[in-house]
Amino acid sequence: MSTGPGAASVPAPDPHDSPPTSDTRPRKSSMFSSLKVRNYRLFFMGQVVSNIGTWMQRIAQDWLVLSLTGSSAAVGITTALQFLPMLLFGLYGGVLVDRLRKRPTLLVTQSSMALTALALAVAVLTGHVQVWHVYVAAFAVGLATVVDNPARQSFVSELVGPQQLQNAVSLNSANFQSARLVGPAVAGILITGVGTGYAFLFNGLSFIAPLTGLLLMRARELHVVERAPRGKGQLREGVRYVTGRPELIWPIVLVGFVGTFAFNFPVYLSAFADDVFHAGAGAYSMFNTLMAVGSVAGALLAARRGTARLRLLIAAALVFGALEIVAATTPTLWMFALLMVPLGLFGMTVNVTTNTSIQMSTDPAMRGRVMALYMMVFLGGSPVGAPIVGWITDTYGARVGLAAGGAVAAVAAAVIGLILARVGNLRLSVGWHRGHPRVRFVPREQQEELAPAA
Repeated sequence: MSTGPGAASVPAPDPHDSPPTSDTRPRKSSMFSSLKVRNYRLFFMGQVVSNIGTWMQRIAQDWLVLSLTGSSAAVGITTALQFLPMLLFGLYGGVLVDRLRKRPTLLVTQSSMALTALALAVAVLTGHVQVWHVYVAAFAVGLATVVDNPARQSFVSELVGPQQLQNAVSLNSANFQSARLVGPAVAGILITGVGTGYAFLFNGLSFIAPLTGLLLMRARELHVVERAPRGKGQLREGVRYVTGRPELIWPIVLVGFVGTFAFNFPVYLSAFADDVFHAGAGAYSMFNTLMAVGSVAGALLAARRGTARLRLLIAAALVFGALEIVAATTPTLWMFALLMVPLGLFGMTVNVTTNTSIQMSTDPAMRGRVMALYMMVFLGGSPVGAPIVGWITDTYGARVGLAAGGAVAAVAAAVIGLILARVGNLRLSVGWHRGHPRVRFVPREQQEELAPAA
């Protein structure tokens, strides 16, 4: 087993390529540098189409359940069924991903999600759909996601290697958030024009793009990763691996707090649109669109950075929490709406930095289990926290709910930042640099050298 993220990750030699160098350190590159890698380009283009279909199905699924039942609770049940498998079986999915080859695994999981969408499309278009059909489809997609999500996350490193990992993860996030701008709009046109069935049909057919990309990839250009052998206790081994490494466990804990209490924007934004500003669905849509714009910008900015430092993660989470507190106090709709852009930007910075730093710090043979734990915490946080923040918002008002979520994120970032500084033998240094105040962490030995003699 290798001892670091770069070991056992060297691409197979290609006679047309120049000899590889031994330097596998991340380096600063252009915003779209990872798209120069043919295999990743195929993966990215397939995800562009598939992500649009995924967002279309999300909108169509909620609207279909609401039209069949007239119940918001039924919509909540559908969402819960889709996330439940990740909460129950997420870690087991990670164990499977570490044992299996990623590309064949993704071919199976993507095909199963395509067939589920097509089956639902047939049920709707033939007029035989019932709400339990949607429940079953949502649970089936959730089961596929248990394996698909960690496999896709860890497959990126096999596509581009450690040098381009930060850039590729950032572009994946930009890809998903860009689809968030297009998919719901297209779904709205289809639903109002021809019905929800065609939205499901489009999503099912959209999987042709990623499946084609996976089949066209050149296996010899993938970065070889050591797979974990089948054995007992691999789930416990994965948990011990994470808990024994501060650079892994604390970012995951931070994402757990942020995702559970600060990322519940469907609760916060709908309450502000309806109860605070009395502006209706149009304002809610505008808030989400502006946040998506900020998220795309944040992902593209992250793509320009060559490294994912934990201090950037802590700083971004602090700013994100502070911005939520500021947004909670804004007196006008337009001030609140404008704050959605930086909120999306810093929220995406937290997401991308956590994802990249965890992958870069993880042994390739453990990456599936580690990413499964990360995704279980990240994806599972919002459904768990939604009833809590919903109760706070209903009881004390939208402003208190949003401010509380921001406070939790900021406090968690500050506490975990201090823990990581202590683990790294760092101390807080406050001083002046070129006429400006500067606050930073420095090694204890360095601070002792800078301190004046008694």
